[in-house]
Amino acid sequence: MSQCYGCKTCQSADKPLENYIRSLPMETSHHRVDTQKTKCGFGLQGVCCRLCSNGPCRITPNSSRGICGANADTIVARNFLRAVASGSGCYIHIVENTALNLKKTAQKKGELKGLKSLNHLADIFGIEESDDYIKAEKVADAVLADLYKPEYVKAELVEKIAYAPRVKRWKELGIMPGGAKSEVFKGVVKCSTNLNSDPVDMLTDCLKLGISTGVYGLTLTNLLNDVLLGQPELRPAPVGLRVIDPDYINIMITGHQHTIFVDLQDKLVSPEAVAKAQAAGAKGFKLVGCTCVGQDLQLRGAHYTEVFDGHAGNNYTSEAILATGAIDAVLSEFNCTLPGIEPICDELKIKQICLDDVAKKANAELLPFNFDEREAQSEIIIDKIVDAYKERRGSVPMNLLPEHGNDNTLTGVSEGSLKDFLGGSWKPLIDLIVSGDIKGIAGVVGCSNLTAGGHDVLSVELTKELIARDIIVLTAGCSSGGIENCGLMTPEAAKFAGPKLRAVCEKLGIPPVLNFGPCLAIGRLEIVATEIAAELGVDLPQLPLVLSAAQWLEEQALADGCFGLALGLPLHLGLPPFVTGSPVAVKVLTEDMKEITGGQVIINPDAKASADILEKIIEEKRSALNI
Repeated sequence: MSQCYGCKTCQSADKPLENYIRSLPMETSHHRVDTQKTKCGFGLQGVCCRLCSNGPCRITPNSSRGICGANADTIVARNFLRAVASGSGCYIHIVENTALNLKKTAQKKGELKGLKSLNHLADIFGIEESDDYIKAEKVADAVLADLYKPEYVKAELVEKIAYAPRVKRWKELGIMPGGAKSEVFKGVVKCSTNLNSDPVDMLTDCLKLGISTGVYGLTLTNLLNDVLLGQPELRPAPVGLRVIDPDYINIMITGHQHTIFVDLQDKLVSPEAVAKAQAAGAKGFKLVGCTCVGQDLQLRGAHYTEVFDGHAGNNYTSEAILATGAIDAVLSEFNCTLPGIEPICDELKIKQICLDDVAKKANAELLPFNFDEREAQSEIIIDKIVDAYKERRGSVPMNLLPEHGNDNTLTGVSEGSLKDFLGGSWKPLIDLIVSGDIKGIAGVVGCSNLTAGGHDVLSVELTKELIARDIIVLTAGCSSGGIENCGLMTPEAAKFAGPKLRAVCEKLGIPPVLNFGPCLAIGRLEIVATEIAAELGVDLPQLPLVLSAAQWLEEQALADGCFGLALGLPLHLGLPPFVTGSPVAVKVLTEDMKEITGGQVIINPDAKASADILEKIIEEKRSALNI
């Protein structure tokens, strides 16, 4: 790792970060883009099947079927369903752990920071209980009971949470899901060898998985997190590598399961822990946000000002964060934790601890989170990190980038805090949309990847194009990390907006891009959309609202996308999923879906052309609403 890797890095929308990575004497994912630039054409089209020992089989012009007889449509749909089921399973794992942590906290009479959210959920679920702890336990039990239902028993909470016109359409289509865990199980079974060969049937199952993903993995995870961790509050905050303070023992957190850190967050600012840090030569401890759990902590940063330094960056910024030399430990508990951080951690003597075995890194210590042992575990983690700090500080060079990012990104945006900011009603926003001061809403959501133009390139450029057309952008996911580090979430970013949107932003003192936080917060965007639609008395597909997962990365993103399609929303992708080898799959997703749910998939790698398409859709929706 001592060689200089020079200029062989991918482009980034974040030029200071790109230059920093280019100067590093160690390999990162940004360097490996070049060495992995040759792609398998069969894999790109999704027409490779390796499910049995006769394979791998691949579909070619001269061989239209695999040995078993499966054609391109079957193979592609089967691969796609398997990916969506896996992505849905990831989200269901998160909401299950979150509900269990809420239940155990209630049983132990621990702190519930978000009683307003607790009461809201109890009202939705029809739970009448005066004792907050009993109420919280019943809310958690209601979620867990639904998750554990068989696939053939319809989930109860979908109908209570989802928008009624959508539920009506889902019932007509026969895609109301059963138990969320069982739906994942059935999806995996259905796409196994020599079972289902009907591509439309398998794609229909993807919509069903999308609904359970969205309702449970996205919407409910957020609301349960609010109960335990506190509701988001609007505030300006620093972002980027500048948040790293070398005078502290710095812990980079990565993953999606914020409730695992609750006890540790409190312990890190206790007098006992601070004394240990000071005895080692540091001022104390700081958590440095990375990936979605960092975004979630940033979202609730008003509750954790003592321990949280800020959000440094997204998944493909994590290697650069570690390369600063000022990170002493990495705590991981879910995905977006790149395997590429492992050699960097070894080189820089950074302690790695994994708190969930699904996220076990090859060279990390596994310490699975145990709620009943959480206090003792927190003490163990603190001691291990202090020891790592003593061993590495002074022997590892610092390579900081203090000018990176900005100090006044607007954070803490949620369906609740935004509505409160507007005076407790969506009417001011609706009035701005009706008047044309805001042409429409675009949700730029999901991951960051390195291939759709480079690191965050398409997400940032598309966002600039949309706000320049007076379309306000709401973000959620790793894409938010790149967009915020490029300065588009500061009030000063109003200068990039079209004249009408700029005037709105300057009057309200807000940026034209509002950061809702982690990818889980896609569920928050759904709440905003359904509440606006309900106030207007229309269904979701009628709203001047579009989605873009411009730089989607992984299977969870595909499950997110299926939720968007089930909601009936247009969904833009910068790169196609691996389905282009199937004419049936392409037609269903890009054309037939308009009649099925009202949604559609739009593939375009160019920011301006994509913005043209999305703007046209918004204008058509406005015209249909006579605004």
